[in-house]
Amino acid sequence: MRRTLFLIPHEIFGIPVFGIGWALFLLLMMVCVRCFLGSRRGISLREIFATEGVLWGIFSLVIAFVLPRVELTNLDGEPVGMAIRGYGVMLLLAIASAVGLAAYRAKRRGMDPEIILGMAPWAFLGGIAGARIFFVIQYRDQFLVGSWRETLSRMLDFTGGGLVVYGSFIGGFLAVAYYVFRHRLSLLKIGDIIIPCLFLGVFLGRMGCLFNGCCYGGRCEDASYAIYFPPKSPVYERQLRTGELLGFRFNEDSRKITEVSSGSLAEKAGVPIGGMLNGMGDDLSYLETASREIPSEQALPGLLVDIDGQRYRWSPDELPSSALPVYPAQIISSLTGLTMCLLLCALSRIRLKDGMLMRVGFAAYAVLRFGLEIVRVDELGQFGTELSISQIVSLVVFSLAIAGVLWIKLSGSSKGNPLEESLSEE
Repeated sequence: MRRTLFLIPHEIFGIPVFGIGWALFLLLMMVCVRCFLGSRRGISLREIFATEGVLWGIFSLVIAFVLPRVELTNLDGEPVGMAIRGYGVMLLLAIASAVGLAAYRAKRRGMDPEIILGMAPWAFLGGIAGARIFFVIQYRDQFLVGSWRETLSRMLDFTGGGLVVYGSFIGGFLAVAYYVFRHRLSLLKIGDIIIPCLFLGVFLGRMGCLFNGCCYGGRCEDASYAIYFPPKSPVYERQLRTGELLGFRFNEDSRKITEVSSGSLAEKAGVPIGGMLNGMGDDLSYLETASREIPSEQALPGLLVDIDGQRYRWSPDELPSSALPVYPAQIISSLTGLTMCLLLCALSRIRLKDGMLMRVGFAAYAVLRFGLEIVRVDELGQFGTELSISQIVSLVVFSLAIAGVLWIKLSGSSKGNPLEESLSEE
């Protein structure tokens, strides 16, 4: 896990990077260079600012007023720099790679790549909207509280995270369908072109999940394939709050301690079997001596546990340095995504009826996602079942995809996709 790849410092030589500082100065220099090169080509300053002035102005406002507000701060609330997140970088790479591959595949099939480039913003916006809606439905109890204004405000608050891959597929598909029908294109042919590209996006996007520590797998034995996440990662926090990382278990209904592992932190501290767990939370007293040179999100608190009215404390140094081993769910999903991308690209060399490749891709992802949910433990059962919402949707998607495959096989009206000029062109 590496949530932050690197941190752009707040100041360089005593001058802020963002706000009225280095970044704005760099932008001004770029504008001057642009004007100089334009003048040498006979383009007047008036023409340059008429066509590009609004864009430069937006960049200036973002640098001066927006970016300073999203800098990370230390425990005293002082800015320390801008975090470049691993998940965000991988997400951008996933989008750029998927669009690039789709444009390449479209060109090889005699279609103007500009169609893909024009479709990409629709797919992106639809994917983000679908991913958020899917997350809100899955964790609806966190949003359906208070007034409708508060509920709506929480739904639109993306700063705390909350995107689901399956939702992005559905939302992106609907947005692409709208674009296709609006421009009177063939949805089946477009679908066959872009379906392998979605799996390329999964390959890179899931690596972003690994950087972020989300979408983690369940507990496993210490093995070469196991991965360990550091403090403050989602899996570490879950194992800590359930007592597993401390070495005890408790009944969620009665709150009584049912087991204390031999040699664990809990046993060494004298945690009794049968004791009542009254509460557990961060011990913030240790933050008083934490470094002010790092973002507050990196400062580690201690842990305070109340059992039968007695308080047990562990300092950050006494707590485990990593979570217990878990299955590499993100890596499994990433590698299967790359495998499916390559297989679908290879399969597209065969003459198939329009829409067949797209439906095969949907069916394959449904099977892979259903199995992945067995490895993952970060999603609970939904609608009174033990199936996660992704597994329920997988069953629906698989059924519809197989029905579509059978319909194509039984129908003789669909035309075949054109073959590549040669196998090396794919």
